Amino acid sequence: MITINIDKAKTIAHNVRRAARAEEFKPHDEIIMKQIPGADATAAETARQSIRDKYVTMQTAINAATTVDEIKAAMPQ
Repeated sequence: MITINIDKAKTIAHNVRRAARAEEFKPHDEIIMKQIPGADATAAETARQSIRDKYVTMQTAINAATTVDEIKAAMPQ
């Protein structure tokens, strides 16, 4: 029988979640960090907030999970 440590599974899930979030942030971070002329920093920050909201919901679901299936269901697609 295989036993899964739910706390370690959550840690792994959070690492995957953070990596996925970082990838989504990249194009918007470039605009904000480099102050690219002609690029809309306000739109980039709005997009970043939308990404934050998405991943905070995911984080909450992972933290609340009590089974591996619940963790998998909360993960980025």
